[in-house]
Formats: sequence, structure tokens, C-alpha cells
Amino acid sequence: MPIKQYKPTSPGRRGMTVTTFDDITTDNPYKPLLQRLPSHAGRNQQGRITVRHRGGGARRLYRIIDFKRNKIGIPAKVATIEYDPNRTARIALLNYVDGEKRYILAPLGLKVGDTVMSGPDAEPRTGNALPLERIPVGAVIHNIELEPGRGAQMVRSAGVGAQVLGREGGYVSVRLPSGEIRRILGRCYATIGQVSNPDHENVVIGKAGRSRWMRRRPTVRGSAMNPREHPHGGGEARHPIGGQPQTPWGKPAMGYRTRRNKRSDHFILRPRRRGR
Repeated sequence: MPIKQYKPTSPGRRGMTVTTFDDITTDNPYKPLLQRLPSHAGRNQQGRITVRHRGGGARRLYRIIDFKRNKIGIPAKVATIEYDPNRTARIALLNYVDGEKRYILAPLGLKVGDTVMSGPDAEPRTGNALPLERIPVGAVIHNIELEPGRGAQMVRSAGVGAQVLGREGGYVSVRLPSGEIRRILGRCYATIGQVSNPDHENVVIGKAGRSRWMRRRPTVRGSAMNPREHPHGGGEARHPIGGQPQTPWGKPAMGYRTRRNKRSDHFILRPRRRGR
């Protein structure tokens, strides 16, 4: 999937790139698997902003994705490869032999007409979902569960893939895209292959308006604010930060450990950031 460049007809066009969408086979999504996606602009149920710089943007419909892959032993044929405005990866529409249709994350190399299946007896082939204990060592996987039956929570964005390193005592060691090595229960499901659309990381946004289409609002530098609004603010001219970089609420912004989950610490064999 190559990257397309534009002629510099305007400053916004200069340097802007997009994917060519050569892998997309249809522009019409399957309507029964669509649902309304309201925009909350980064606000919680109390109306307070919990995620800054969100709002506006183009309207979207949410595609219901099958992250559980719980149609065990039932083969399905790939009907279409589609664009999903809610995620960076492509999605694939599956037609199961029993008549049901579901969307899944499309692995790299999956084509219309291919047959996929999930279950412990499925072949370790691209697009098939198997328990981790049934996946060969060294295989590249994505769409990984953390608890059996809960649905995939890890390795779901465009172009990423994890690798199975070994098995021991009912657990499987997996190297994640961040470099972290983690033990995961062998009964958890994962999908064979790398996630589609690997060129996503090479796309250049090009102009501010394109970020607004994606519901990203402008960000103001802390050094441009007043001291009461940000720890970096104030002064009659440009000044260094003084001390360590901080958030608007005084929390360290770089190199500060924010992980607070002791229940799963023992599953991490090697953290993604060593030596800190």
C-alpha cells in the first residue's frame, strides 16, 4: 500500500501524504454492523473535560468489530476489505457458512475470497484465531486477549505485530511491539499475522485542518501561558522551563512512572523501558 504525494498547489498540500487505499474493495459498509457514535468532545458523564484537545471533526458511524472471535470451528470467507474511520487498521467483512456476518481487524496480506477460522483446531495461517498455547513459537500475532473470553485488548493498531517467544507452565511469553516481554495465559486467543496498513506511520498530516477533521483541537504551549495556568508560563520573554517538564497540574511530564497495577506486575518479564 504505497503513499501518495500531492503537487504543492498550496502550503497545506506541500508535504501532505495519504495512503492510496489500493487494498480497499468497497466504499459501502455492511449496515447491520453499524451504530451511531456520538461525540463527547473529551468529556465524561459529569460533563467535565477528562481528555483535552478533543472536539468537532467529521461525523462517523461505528463499525462493530468481533474482537472475541468466538465462532469456534466455523469457517468464514472474506467478502470485503474496508476502511474504518475509527481506527488506523483496515477491517474485513467475514461471511460465515451459517449465514452470519462479522467484521474483524484485517491482517496484512488477507484478500477477498480467503477462508479464515477460529478455534484450537484451526491452522496457524494468516487471519486464523487460535489459543496462544496452539500457536507455534516465533509466529507473528496480533489482536491478543489478556483474559480468556474477554476479547482482544492488545496489538490492534496499524502495522504492529507481536511475537511468540516460548511456553512455560500454562503461560506463553510474548514480545509486544513496545519491546516489552509479557506472560499471557495460554488459553487466551490471538490472531495470526501482522495488522494491515503498515504505511500509516509514514503519512504526513500536512495541515491543521486535517487534524480538525480527526477531532483534534489545537494545543497551546505551556510556556505561552500565564503562571496561574501552567507551571511553564510567565516571564517577559522566552525562558527555559526551570526544573523538570510538568503538566498543567504540576505532575512530571517526562520519565515519570505512572503505572499503578501491582496485580499484573509479575506477568511482565522485561519492561519496555529498561534502566529507569
